[in-house]
Amino acid sequence: MQTFSEKQIELTNRGFAVIDNIYTDDEINKILEAIQQADRSKETFRQSADLFAIRQFLKEFPELQPIIFNEKLNRIIHNIFGKDYFVVKSIYFDKPATSNWYVAYHQDLTISVDRKLELKNYGPWTTKQNQFAVQPPISILENNFTIRIHLDQTDENNGALRVIEGSHLKGVYRPEEIDWSVEKETICAVNKCGIILMKPLLLHSSARTTNQKKRRVIHIEFSNTELPDGLNWSEKN
Repeated sequence: MQTFSEKQIELTNRGFAVIDNIYTDDEINKILEAIQQADRSKETFRQSADLFAIRQFLKEFPELQPIIFNEKLNRIIHNIFGKDYFVVKSIYFDKPATSNWYVAYHQDLTISVDRKLELKNYGPWTTKQNQFAVQPPISILENNFTIRIHLDQTDENNGALRVIEGSHLKGVYRPEEIDWSVEKETICAVNKCGIILMKPLLLHSSARTTNQKKRRVIHIEFSNTELPDGLNWSEKN
């Protein structure tokens, strides 16, 4: 088993790191049961033939936080990132077994905030379902990290992330500028009960499902940076 320092180096150099066996089957089942029983008429729930998603997931399911932030996950966060990071965004994604949902290569360039303010080096802005998002200074994105919790076995056949290793080190990297003669695509297969750590600036995509199996993921973003001039993270936890 790799050490925390080895995973930290892997994340720093490659932009991602996979860690298995963070949850038990019982913990995963409790999470899925809570989602199944939820009221899906809420504004934060979005459902279509290709996608079921829940925005502000941790706010919608506060009772799941002790399960999600179990001893193993807390140890990873504290040893790799330190104790000053906090949750700033959480989403649940369910790519159904018959989904044709394809996500093209992109970086996660925006953060979710509580209001729109005219601030230097913040922009452009977008608003979706009363949720404000803005592209912040790149230093914030470079410092943030994401944890994706896998509730299903995930590989290239049911929408595992495809990433460009090391692309997070190149600043804002437009997909149309990818030089495929130089760049390497990696498929990030993750076992059920495992996680993937990733940097927001890592170029990543997701292919269509071809094996009729679900891909359910909880996506949680973290920062240790306070925002300026009365602007707040929408989900600071």
